[in-house]
Amino acid sequence: MNKNISIIADRSERIDKYISNQLSLSRALVEEMIKDRKIKIDGSFPKKNHKLQPGNVIEIEEVIPKEIDVLPVKMELDILYEDEHIIIINKARGLVVHPAPGNYDNTIVNGLLYHDKHLSLINGKYRPGIVHRIDKDTSGIIVVAKNDIAHNKLAEDFKNHNINRKYLALVVGELSEGTGSIDLPIARDPASRIKMGVNSKGKPAKTNYKVLERFNGYTLVECTLETGRTHQIRVHFSYMKYPLVGDPLYGVRRDKFPLDGQYLHAFLLGINHPVTGEYIEFIAEIPEYFNNRLKEIRNS
Repeated sequence: MNKNISIIADRSERIDKYISNQLSLSRALVEEMIKDRKIKIDGSFPKKNHKLQPGNVIEIEEVIPKEIDVLPVKMELDILYEDEHIIIINKARGLVVHPAPGNYDNTIVNGLLYHDKHLSLINGKYRPGIVHRIDKDTSGIIVVAKNDIAHNKLAEDFKNHNINRKYLALVVGELSEGTGSIDLPIARDPASRIKMGVNSKGKPAKTNYKVLERFNGYTLVECTLETGRTHQIRVHFSYMKYPLVGDPLYGVRRDKFPLDGQYLHAFLLGINHPVTGEYIEFIAEIPEYFNNRLKEIRNS
């Protein structure tokens, strides 16, 4: 049975681009939904180039996808470490972790199934081996479980916050304090299917940060997570009026850099090996897209 999603627009933008960002769907799929009259704006069916205004009510008929097979796809995965129990991957920016509506073929899971079909099945066939994930436009390190024993132990460590995770984030604005903590609960935004927000009724969330470099109007910070809520760093810094550069959901609408995805890189992951118990730590160097933006800001 189909159900409807309701979103209140919070900015002026073409409808196909807006829904694509809000629901993490391809623009082509959104255009097809508009053509098939699956989307309404304030009760009327729009054209694909319709420009939204803040306050417009968007109603989307969510079509439950047909059961599909998740197929192996040959792709270049940046594997930092692998043994018979786990795989450590440095995820490229723009790469989705697991299949979802609008993208069933070009995900880390598809690449993993080509690389090694022996993955844990605790999270089902659409997310084999996936213990945790990072956003599509966040780059950096994730750990994948090859068997259920490793998966269960890693999931327990994530739940109990026994994982060491550090991120690099480029934010708009100049943070005055050299170090600090943002300790604010996070819950799903009632006006958006994928947006989160600070909410007193939400789950506890704590982000520690350290300023690495200040620029004219921007700051590079190192973030250490004590919790792992969805979009935690992005939500916390946006709430504090220092949104991440390029963030299409929580960023500023008028900046000299395009909203082409948040500048956030998961550069360090430290875990206790789920079988041996040995603490192992991995570092992913800052990627080219991030370095290029830093150079641009330094020279501006």
